[in-house]
Order: sequence, then C-alpha cells, then structure tokens
Amino acid sequence: MHFLSIRETSKKDLETLLDIATQIKFGRSWGDMKGKTLIMLFEKPSTRTRVSFEVAMTQLGGHAIYMDFTGSQISRGETMADTARVFSRYADIIMARLYKHGEMLELSENSTVPVINGLTDVEHPCQALADVLTIKERNKLGGKLAFIGDCANNVANSLMLAAAKLGMEVTLICPPGYPPQKEFLEEAKKSGKVEVVTDPEKGVKGADVIYTDVWVSMGMEEEKAERMKAFVKYQVNQDLVKLAKKDCIVMHCLPAHRGQEITSEVLDGKNSAVWDQAENRLHAQKALLLYLMKQR
Repeated sequence: MHFLSIRETSKKDLETLLDIATQIKFGRSWGDMKGKTLIMLFEKPSTRTRVSFEVAMTQLGGHAIYMDFTGSQISRGETMADTARVFSRYADIIMARLYKHGEMLELSENSTVPVINGLTDVEHPCQALADVLTIKERNKLGGKLAFIGDCANNVANSLMLAAAKLGMEVTLICPPGYPPQKEFLEEAKKSGKVEVVTDPEKGVKGADVIYTDVWVSMGMEEEKAERMKAFVKYQVNQDLVKLAKKDCIVMHCLPAHRGQEITSEVLDGKNSAVWDQAENRLHAQKALLLYLMKQR
C-alpha cells in the first residue's frame, strides 16, 4: 500500500489516519518503527516535510536517511525505476518529494515497500492530512472551508478532496485565470458541496476555516510579476477575517510571505491555527508511517 494521493485515499482510510494521529498526539502508543528505516528522497527544498518525517522516525525508534538528487546517482542518469528497486532492498519505507507526479508513480510502481508522496506538482497529501487533523481538533470538520488564492496548486488539489470527503462545504476563491484543476474539482464535487467564486468577501462569508498559500509556488518564479498583480486583492487580512465566523480559524501550509498572501496581524493573531497546523505534520506523519507498515 502506498500513500500517493488524497484522490486515491478513501474516506474510511482518512478517518482511520486521523484517529491514529489523535491518539499518538495525546500519548497513546500505536506501535513503533524500531529497527525500521525510512529513505527520504528530495528533489525540491523542504523544511516541514523533511524535519517532521525525520523526527517522527526518531521518536518512533526508527532511522531516517536523507538523500537529494545531487548526492545520488539520479543526477548521473539512473532512472527512478532503478532507484526504487535499490531502495526497496535497503529500506522499509520510502518518502519522496519530487517535481513531477509521473516520477512519483514510476517510483511507486517499481518499489516493493510503501512509498509516500511528500509533494509533487499535482498533490500534497501529507499536508492535507495534517490540515484536516487540525480542522478536526478545532471541531470544524462539519463546517465551511474557504481556500483563497491559487486554487490550481497541489495544496488546493489535496485539501479540497480531503475536506469534501470528510463532509465539509468547500469554497475556492481565486482570480480569473487561476481556477481549480478541472479533474480535482469534479472529483471533489462527487463527495460534497464545492463551489468556485472570484469575490473574496463573498467567499469567506460564514467560513469556519480560511486557508491560504503562497501566490508563487516553487517552479513558478518566472510568473511572479504576473501573479503578484493577479492576487493583490486576495490577501488574507484582518478585514477579510472579520467577514467569516467570529471563531473561525486561519490556516497556511507555510512558508508564508508576510505582507503578501497573509498579514502578520492574522498569521500571529487569535484566529491563527498555523502553528498547531505545522506541529500536526509530525503527528500525521507518525500515523501514516505506522499505518502503512501495518498494511504490508
């Protein structure tokens, strides 16, 4: 069993992972990773994904090995398929953070051990798992999620699917030209109520959760000037937050560009759940590692 996509993850599996993560966070043991090794393969930079997985393995009694492309034979032309075959002989589980989702599929198809998607251009399922864990702890799972900004990015893809599957009403708020990817939007609509709007004030009205992300994702730096103009009216600031429910929570997957997609006043304010959200990457990752190993 792999964990590559929220799209391929059932509601039942999501609920199970959330239950395990909650138990682990509050001190209940659900097993360990003693004697187990995780190989972490990175093509893209990382803070939370690398640290949360490495700390998770350490705290669970296992060992994590970090590898990037420049320090491996991939940089000299070794295929992802051959890399998967070799890693499978050494490690018990693999986590990869890659640019292209197709390479993630190639890695998983040639691996005999579980593969975790730590982010690709298509999805960020580990982030979505920590996100819905945070939403659940704040008793907002049955409410409205307003995602504002670039609704076509990998975080939006995974989050809209996870939230819809778990019973949330989802509103995606974006400027013209940056709509959600059609296949993910249609898939999310099969699970619940999902709408797309261009008006930020209308979109956040009555929201239990406001979620934003950077306007310029990794690999899109050449579009920065254009994107900054397109998204300037889509900043999450205190005036916008006031239009949502009084006890709404504000989320951001980080890193944040303070003063662009979100103000410091909101990021550090009373409605912010961002730091709990970041911490929950650790608990969600522990649950995921243990769950996948038990499915082998």
